[in-house]
Amino acid sequence: MEIRLSFKMYKRFLTLLILTLLLTFPLPPAASAQTGEAVYIVQAGDTLYYIASRFNVTLDALIAANPEVNPNFLSPGQRLVIPGLNFNGVLETEVISLGDSLRSLSRRTQVADEQLIQLNRLVSPSELYVGVSVILPVQDGQTQYNTPMSVENGESLLEAAVRQGSDPWTLTFINKLSGTWDALPNDVLYSPNQNGGSAAGLPPAFLSASITPLPLIQGGTEVIRVQVRDGYSVTGTLVDRPLRFFSVNSEQVALQGIHALLETGAYPLRLEAVAPDGTRQSFEQMVLVTSGNYYSETLYVDPATIDPAVTEPENQQISSVTSIVSNTKYWNGIFSSPAVYPDQYTSLYGTRRTYIGSNSDLTIDGFHTGLDFAGGEGLQIFAPAPGQVVFAGLLPVRGYATIIDHGWGVYSGFWHQSVIYVKPGDFVEQGQVIGLVGGTGRVTGAHLHWEVWVNGVQVNPLDWLRQAYP
Repeated sequence: MEIRLSFKMYKRFLTLLILTLLLTFPLPPAASAQTGEAVYIVQAGDTLYYIASRFNVTLDALIAANPEVNPNFLSPGQRLVIPGLNFNGVLETEVISLGDSLRSLSRRTQVADEQLIQLNRLVSPSELYVGVSVILPVQDGQTQYNTPMSVENGESLLEAAVRQGSDPWTLTFINKLSGTWDALPNDVLYSPNQNGGSAAGLPPAFLSASITPLPLIQGGTEVIRVQVRDGYSVTGTLVDRPLRFFSVNSEQVALQGIHALLETGAYPLRLEAVAPDGTRQSFEQMVLVTSGNYYSETLYVDPATIDPAVTEPENQQISSVTSIVSNTKYWNGIFSSPAVYPDQYTSLYGTRRTYIGSNSDLTIDGFHTGLDFAGGEGLQIFAPAPGQVVFAGLLPVRGYATIIDHGWGVYSGFWHQSVIYVKPGDFVEQGQVIGLVGGTGRVTGAHLHWEVWVNGVQVNPLDWLRQAYP
């Protein structure tokens, strides 16, 4: 006699089988919250007011719960008791990385979605942009899993488990699945074993992907690193700019500037892996851009230097020169200062500026695109890194100007010179004298203006004096 099982009966049979196996095999312990003392670890930039607001407690209650803490002085690493939370343990802070989501955080930390939502006061899981700081509760004995994995297209959870050296029932329990059939392709799962695999939350072609520093800051330089399977190439966009990737050992690396006037908020980062046969695997996640906290100032200048009929053609000329991306990287390590007095600045990058034409009604708004160094006329100007000179000449706004291509879409610009010692086509070494400080173009006095372009965007030059890229 032939017996046929309906789909409903089949699922019921599998459920009973899984429950039987769950009772047979030991499983990792789940974290449990208890009423007690919740301790928050102070982060850089925290204030008591911010912490009280973050956990929805009054400032007075927070101060009363921490009588030994000086309310006017907090230092990173201090431990503060947060009153009124139904939790006993430490509240750690973590920055959301590529591939993270509420579901993946819950699976990795074994903390309930509801508790993560409550602690972080989330209205929607979509608020977890890359670069956002989240609170993760940690208790004694709590098991966390650090090996991300995913079920590939056409693969069963059993097959994925074998690949990880685990079993489907353990993976079902750890990842809070309804059953072994509930795993979706490319969903972020976690394994108790250390067998590696694709990057968390990314398609199978991606072995790893990161963007640093986080969060993104107006005027900052971002480094995007991607590792893909053999034979794949990488493309992508950040905000609205195409990324240019270059091979560095086993990684693909791109540098991208964040415009100083870009509105703060969430913007898309899209990565795409292209196979030799042309098939594509893509990934997109929102990243957070935060304020550079720049100052504002007003300058009175010659009205001819803020006339759009003069400024726009010059801006287009500079943009066309700095938009060319060469495949050779000439620099290595940290840039050196181009100024004789390297620590004496008269105006910082990013300052919001209002230019007013003297004795006229002409006014324009913008920002300071570079870093101004103190020093009088005739002081030497040094190349901050090796590169090829691509422009040297007189401009109405920038005065006598020199532009050096350092490779990979990175350029240095030097404005308002009195003398230029180099010409287009010259290759200069780090520290070589390329000209003299002057007061030509739109200035209020002689000084050196130095700016750095990264893939078509002016960025904060101080970052390049403080760390090596990439």
